[in-house]
Amino acid sequence: MGRVWSWVVAFGRFWYHFIIGDDWTVAAAVAVGLILTWFLNSAHITAWWLVPLIVVTMLGLSLRRANPKT
Repeated sequence: MGRVWSWVVAFGRFWYHFIIGDDWTVAAAVAVGLILTWFLNSAHITAWWLVPLIVVTMLGLSLRRANPKT
């Protein structure tokens, strides 16, 4: 049973590090963007542009935080 449990823990850690990575704020912003897109699409408002906008914005913010000299 310990071997199965260690595999489950390793699987969970992989997905955590794959999705969250080094910056949890980017993952949280993308999740919020996906939820907002879903709500807007449910209200029949075209919102395909929201997630790419959030991703590009968060990428810029993440890079700015990583290199504070600029």
